[in-house]
Amino acid sequence: MLQLPADTDPNNWHRHFAMECNNRAWELTTSTRTSEQDREMLDTAHASAWHWGIAGNEINHMRAKMLLAEVHACLGDGTLALAYAQEMQAYFLDHDTPDWEIAFTHAIHAHAALAAGELETYRESYRSAETAILAIAEQEDREIVWGTFNQIPRP
Repeated sequence: MLQLPADTDPNNWHRHFAMECNNRAWELTTSTRTSEQDREMLDTAHASAWHWGIAGNEINHMRAKMLLAEVHACLGDGTLALAYAQEMQAYFLDHDTPDWEIAFTHAIHAHAALAAGELETYRESYRSAETAILAIAEQEDREIVWGTFNQIPRP
């Protein structure tokens, strides 16, 4: 059952909708989608980013850009996907970032580069993603990242 915020603080509601939209968009990125679901994936990713823009912090904004990079890569919009991917990659590689998020960073950057036709960048990021995934300490985290990584064609 959907758990709604119990108060009237708008920031709590923005966070709620940001998380709900984020989770739905990520779910759709690893699914076989209809054209209607493609649109839902795009809309929910942008809605999540919008809500995080109001109620989130810097890490929430960057994670929203990571999702936008993946969604646009899934839809074949390489120019926009790579722009989001480059911004989030620069951020995550320059900060203290958990192992699973480093792996996501490289995987999504690879997917965005492939969608943009940047084949050498794609191959480099793909290899970095493979290495980073194997370095994830927690099996559950590794499996989640594999779910996204397995959607990216092998070089």
